[in-house]
Amino acid sequence: MIHFDTDYMKGACTEIINKLASTNMEQTSGYGDDPYTLRAKELILSACGLQEGDVHFMVGGTQTNATVIDGLLPKHAGVMAAESGHINVHEAGAIEAAGHKVLVLPSENAKVKAEDLSTYIENFYADDTYSHMVAPGMLYISFPTEYGTLYTLEELQALSKVCRKADIPLYIDGARLGYGIEAQGNKVSLKDIAACADVFYIGGTKVGALFGEAVVVPNRKLLRNFFPLMKQHGAVLAKGRLLGLQFETLFTDNLYFRLSRNAIERAMEIKQALLAKGYKPYADSPSNQQIFYLPNEKIEDLKQYVSFELWGRQGETQTPVRFVCDWSTTKKETEQFIALL
Repeated sequence: MIHFDTDYMKGACTEIINKLASTNMEQTSGYGDDPYTLRAKELILSACGLQEGDVHFMVGGTQTNATVIDGLLPKHAGVMAAESGHINVHEAGAIEAAGHKVLVLPSENAKVKAEDLSTYIENFYADDTYSHMVAPGMLYISFPTEYGTLYTLEELQALSKVCRKADIPLYIDGARLGYGIEAQGNKVSLKDIAACADVFYIGGTKVGALFGEAVVVPNRKLLRNFFPLMKQHGAVLAKGRLLGLQFETLFTDNLYFRLSRNAIERAMEIKQALLAKGYKPYADSPSNQQIFYLPNEKIEDLKQYVSFELWGRQGETQTPVRFVCDWSTTKKETEQFIALL
């Protein structure tokens, strides 16, 4: 069976496993106060082009989103997101469980437009009864999006401009950030992300780590006293070095982006093969997620040899299917898959 279900099906890259094994019997301070974590923070801030800022490490994406959003929002405010946004559709109400509402914005190919964001905020405050309603307190977007699509630098800058004019933070979910930055035709750098976002996170779970996400806060005035809030959310790892050591490894010798690049190369092989067969894309994705409409008969045939996800409800004659490549996908695997098309 060839697996293209998602990008966290394998353990971790060899470099991380070797580092964990070689340091296993060392004794270090807990809660991230260890040399590996401190070094990881330095490497990440440097890669982001930041002279100062904070970096916090957490285990998984939903935990990270729930904790960061809770830290950024006042009690009366909600978080704006695309209808397809992960916090809106795939986190089991984690944001609402912390007492905040997800405010849905219109989107195209899973992307929020600056003009729609501006209109939403303007219309909210134009209502004389706005004090009785959930205020738009921040914007959540993903890079790449849930469909694998990308914001251009100009689009990110426009969203950032609207947010700063409204004095609300822009938060970027970077669960697949490496894949977005290395995506075909992308011109957005990690430094650009750091310049546009008020808070963002660098995903490790889906990009070669056993687990872990690195929250980057360019402006230290945001998320003050964040550590106690992390504790309240169960997001503090006592053996913090297990997170720090992984990110120190990922941000040494450009490993994070080299691993990401492999996923893009393999995904483009799949994309070109599907297009050559005449299959229609659900969205034009340049990243590691490829979603295509396939005939239901073909889906049943492929299921004998390939593991993947249906992207929503099955249609009468065809259904969108998602194929995901990751840091470890091999050329042999993509060739075997293409031979089955």
